[in-house]
This record gives sequence, C-alpha cells and structure tokens, in this order.
Amino acid sequence: MPLKTTAGDHGAVARGRGATMNPEGRFEKGTREAFDDDWFPDGREGEAAKPGAVVAIERAKRVISRNDSPDLGFSLSVNPYRGCAHGCSYCYARPSHAYLGLSPGIDFETRLFAKPEAAQLLREELARPGYRCEPINIGSNTDGYQPIEREHRITRSVLEVLREASHPVTIVTKSALVERDLDLLAPMARDGLATVVVSVTTLDPRLSARMEPRASAPARRLEAIRRLAAAGVPVGVNVAPVIPFLTDHEIEAILAEAARAGA
Repeated sequence: MPLKTTAGDHGAVARGRGATMNPEGRFEKGTREAFDDDWFPDGREGEAAKPGAVVAIERAKRVISRNDSPDLGFSLSVNPYRGCAHGCSYCYARPSHAYLGLSPGIDFETRLFAKPEAAQLLREELARPGYRCEPINIGSNTDGYQPIEREHRITRSVLEVLREASHPVTIVTKSALVERDLDLLAPMARDGLATVVVSVTTLDPRLSARMEPRASAPARRLEAIRRLAAAGVPVGVNVAPVIPFLTDHEIEAILAEAARAGA
C-alpha cells in the first residue's frame, strides 16, 4: 500500500539536508510542487523548517538481495535500512523511495525504514538447502552505519550472524561508526572473511558538509581507515562519485591520504 509522501511540503531549501527539494515519486499518478510566491502566511520572512527524520519498522520477508549486474563486484547484498539519513545529494539509491510512494528528495533522508528482523531472516536464508556462499555486501542501497544504526544496531546484529556462520562480508560506508564493530570485524578479518571500503568523495570539509551533510567528516573517515587497518581489517577507499570541476582534481590527493592511513 503506497505511503503518504511529504512531497511538496518543503518548498524552500532545508538547512542540513542533501536534497534541495521533495518532488513526487515517478510512479505517482498526480504531482504537486511548492513554489515561493514571495508571500508569507505570518507576514514574516523566515527559513524553512528543518524536517526531522522518522523511522518506521519494515517487516521484510527476506533480507538477501541478488543481482546479476556485470558492473558490480558482488551478487548478494543485505540492506538493514531503507533510505539514508546521511542525505548525500548525489545518492543513486534515492529513486528507490518512489517504489514506496515517497519522494526521492527529502523523504529519502527523513522517512527511514528499519528492518529489526534482518538478522533472524539472514540466519534462516543462510540455512536453506541449496544456498551458495558468496561474499555479502552491506551498503549497496543504504549505509548500514548511518546515524540511526547507533540506536537500532541492526547492522551489528547482521554481522554477528555472519561471524557465527563464518560467512564473508564486504562493507561500504561513509561513517566512522564502523569502528564500533571492530570486535567483530577484526577476528573475521583474521579468517579472511571481512573487508571494509570507506567512501571518500572530497577532502574539503565544507564541500563534504554541503554534499553529504550527515556523513562523517572526511578527516574522520580517514581516521576510521587508520583504525581499521591497525586492527588488521583489510580496508579500501571508494573515490566516488567523481564530480567534474568540483572534486575531480582531488582524486590523487584522496588516494594518497587513504594510502597513508592504511588503505
């Protein structure tokens, strides 16, 4: 059943959000769009209210997603959440919110869904006859270490199941919160079961704050690389997206800093 979108409710730019608008999803029959006509209902000019995040519970039937894309380095993935509070303005996953009747704009970073039963579902799927073990990617359509993971701890519970099963995993994240789970990742890494990839788009903290308003600062991500590497966890850096005229000149510098940190 389609959810009620807040599309059109935030016509002005909301500070601290990666999206600058909240358009209707592409599958909606009708659309509406707010515009600024220079009139204010209370007679005062003011900043748009900052929309807060709401987390709903999703009762998923399964948790492992499969793909056969030749462009991806994995075929299995687990997404503990839908939507992402990091609010990266360039995120390729934003359109997926349209399947829920929600906007890929501000809804994507404020209307979030948690899957509290993900670990149990994963345990059941791994135990099914015929399951073939391949590395599972966490972070393909959401960031498993976005801010709400501090409270919900679903990504950690998924890692606990993978460790119990001696199952390989690859994590892609922009969050230094991944350090919290070193007690799981380090022993898995010793058995060749865990790899972490940290995304670094820019080294400029001001630009990062505009493009990735709720992700860890670039320096903090480099520190996470340093701590992961020191703990023996294989760690790489994902320099993406590369934005022409904005971040393309930073590629070499990002790679150099990441290498110094241990990537």
